[in-house]
Amino acid sequence: MSKKKVSLPSMDTGIDAKQREEIAKGLSALLADSYTLYLMTHNFHWNVTGPQFNSLHQMFMGQYTEQWNALDIIAERIRALGFPAPGTYKEYVKLASIKEVDGVPKANDMIRHLVAAQEATARTARKLFPVVDAANDQPTADVLTQRIDIHEKTAWMLRSLLEE
Repeated sequence: MSKKKVSLPSMDTGIDAKQREEIAKGLSALLADSYTLYLMTHNFHWNVTGPQFNSLHQMFMGQYTEQWNALDIIAERIRALGFPAPGTYKEYVKLASIKEVDGVPKANDMIRHLVAAQEATARTARKLFPVVDAANDQPTADVLTQRIDIHEKTAWMLRSLLEE
C-alpha cells in the first residue's frame, strides 16, 4: 500500500519544505508521546488507590490537565508548518516511544511508569532540536524548550515521591 503524498499549498516563511516536513515529523512523534502520556496520567488519576490516594489523585489531575493543553500547542505548530497533525490512536501507537501500561498498577508503580513516560517525552522533544536549530525555527524551539522544562520538572517531582 503506497502512502498518498499530501499536496500542500505554496508556503514561504523562511523554512524550506524539506525542513518543515522533518520538523513536522518530529513534532508528530512528540504529539504521540504527549497524548500517550496524557492518557496514562488520566488513567492513573481514575484508578489510583492506597494511602497516597488523595495526593496522587490531585497531582495526576494537575499533570493530565497540563498535558491536555500542551497537545493543542504541539498540533497547531504542526499545522502552522503546513502539515496535518496526527489524531488517531493508530497513528499514536505507531509514532509513540511510550508503550501503554496493561492493567492497574499499584500507586508506586504508577509513579515509576509516569517518570519513565515524562523522561521519554523530554527525550523525544530534545531529539528534534538539531533539526529545528538548523532550520532557524524559533517558534518550534520555544515549544520544545517549554515542553522539556515541564517534563523534566514533573519527572523530578514524581521521582521525589519514590525516595525513602
